[in-house]
Amino acid sequence: MTVPGPDVTTDRTSGARPGPQALRPHAEDAFAEELAALAAADDRPRPERWRLSPWAVATYLLGGTLPDGTVITPKYVGPRRIVEVAVSTLATDRALLLLGVPGTAKTWVSEHLAAAVSGDSTLLVQGTAGTPEEAIRYGWDYARLLAHGPSREALVPSPVMRAMARGMTARVEELTRIPADVQDTLITVLSEKTLPIPELGEEVQAVRGFNLIATANDRDRGVNELSSALRRRFNTVVLPLPATPEAEVDIVTRRVSQIGRSLDLPAAPDGIEEIRRVVTVFRELREGVTEDGRTKLKSPSGTLSTAEAISVVTGGLALAAHFGDGVLRASDVAAGILGAVVRDPAADQVVWQEYLEAVVREREGWKDFYRACREVAA
Repeated sequence: MTVPGPDVTTDRTSGARPGPQALRPHAEDAFAEELAALAAADDRPRPERWRLSPWAVATYLLGGTLPDGTVITPKYVGPRRIVEVAVSTLATDRALLLLGVPGTAKTWVSEHLAAAVSGDSTLLVQGTAGTPEEAIRYGWDYARLLAHGPSREALVPSPVMRAMARGMTARVEELTRIPADVQDTLITVLSEKTLPIPELGEEVQAVRGFNLIATANDRDRGVNELSSALRRRFNTVVLPLPATPEAEVDIVTRRVSQIGRSLDLPAAPDGIEEIRRVVTVFRELREGVTEDGRTKLKSPSGTLSTAEAISVVTGGLALAAHFGDGVLRASDVAAGILGAVVRDPAADQVVWQEYLEAVVREREGWKDFYRACREVAA
């Protein structure tokens, strides 16, 4: 006999929130109180069908304190102007393309923008090499199609079509992973604001408020380059890596704390020194030079992004919680760092060993980290 589990589904139309069992709530659910407080305090003009004004959307992303004392936590730590340009783009007739190396929070920013603007971040197309046209345009319920022929009832709208009809924000992740001929189905949507349905002799016209956010990894250049016609329909905003070690430590600490709370892991600040070490290692190997600029380094094949640092620290906290004393230590993050750095067992292993012996071994206060890394590499 099968015992049904708790219902954790979310009805996007009714506004029901997912149950507490949801491992990773959508942005509009996880930060519902902040969004409600912003909406109540927001007295600035709002574009049609926007839940918040552009100013309030930027505040939601960047953080701040409202007149009633409500603290809005930062969702993105970076240049304010980047967020302002992204938000203002969505208030125009041009779509937004968030571009950057892996781990620069493109998906995270995309989700939170959609949540703040439309109150729904789930109108999403995930780009892959196998993404078909139907994922962007529409598909068919083949049982109804065969029984009754083409009809509105048999049509299955894509997330983009639903966003157009409802005046909301659609999202396309990893746009350059999608085959070029499928990408180009967006041209008419973005230029003419319409999606033809030739089988029915009809079309869906975008309602005011509709726009689209796409993300692309600039390491994928040459995979499926955007056509010039499609690229012209986007305003491209490049999300940079964190400018300073302090900013990156702040990002990692905040995000790990959020993840840790959902997993009942120890608070990240208890291991702030290890977080600084992880960030230092990643930044030095990524940039090919030590923090003091004295030693040139070889860089490994991986990206060593902020997202990977978050993953390493989260994994370390899990080790500390379940197999240690709950305090993040060097031995908890060493294996994760090794896995992140050594992607190519031949070339990256040499890079890592040279870094350990030339930098980590000689660095004051890092002896425990050096021993832990040597142990997992043995």
